[in-house]
Amino acid sequence: MTPAVWGALLGATVGAGLLLVAARVRVIRRPQLAVRVLPYVRDLPQVGRTPQLRVASSSPTSAAAGVFGPVLRSAADAVERVLGGATSVRRRLQRAALDKTVHELRIEQVLWGVVGFAIAAAWGVLRMLTQPGSAVSSLLACGVAFVVGVLARDTYLTSQVRNRERRILAEFPTVAELLALAVAAGEGPVAALDRVVRRSGGELSADLGRVLAEIRTGEPVAAAFDAMASATGLPLVARFAQGIAVAVERGTPLADVLHAQAADVREAGRRELIETAARKEVFMMVPVVFLVLPITVLFAFWPGVVGLHLTTP
Repeated sequence: MTPAVWGALLGATVGAGLLLVAARVRVIRRPQLAVRVLPYVRDLPQVGRTPQLRVASSSPTSAAAGVFGPVLRSAADAVERVLGGATSVRRRLQRAALDKTVHELRIEQVLWGVVGFAIAAAWGVLRMLTQPGSAVSSLLACGVAFVVGVLARDTYLTSQVRNRERRILAEFPTVAELLALAVAAGEGPVAALDRVVRRSGGELSADLGRVLAEIRTGEPVAAAFDAMASATGLPLVARFAQGIAVAVERGTPLADVLHAQAADVREAGRRELIETAARKEVFMMVPVVFLVLPITVLFAFWPGVVGLHLTTP
């Protein structure tokens, strides 16, 4: 294709994009009926509210959803039908403490896929300009990039869950010891929880703050900690919450339970550290075998080789 044809195609693409943006801006400037009525019915129950009727935020995802809302929602529904697993995604969002719905995460997956598609498309266009070839391979690469972007967002959600749970395990012994000290000093479970939440910060403290808020709204202490045990994905934290719930219900000394829980977590951390060191022992031998040992052998035998060359007639 000649440069004139490429210029015409690029100009037509830019013009079509500008026309689409202008048409969408005209639609956005007309407020919908739901948007006009929503400020007057915010005190009503939120049952059945669709994602598009939620109050818009200032995040880039919400802005993109506002401009390209129908297309993104349709693509998100298609991703949900293909991938499924809405229950698992909802569970991971809860464990990662992300204030998002499954539909919003699907929209983000579509956006990540679009970014991957755009990168692959740009690479394909540049390659065709320099080395003309088949367009089928470029389209296939764009499709693969879209799928990789969609799956990458799901993998990133799993890594967010894992990182948050790692931080929770790191701060768990300290929080448990603080609770035990406050209870041993004579404070009740709720007062001790309030003191620890006000004087600490972190992921576990945020979870305990939500438990404290539920207790203050009338939820029984045992029921609030049972809900925390069912929501967390860490067995140690689940046992901790269940232990507090059982101690409050049956009158077991709470300080002893908390000290035992903290000791169990520290022992589990030691075991995990030993297991990690045992697994990485082989990797620790790689620099010794492939770097240190060859250099040692070279330094040991090179003078002899040089001496043999010098003494050879």
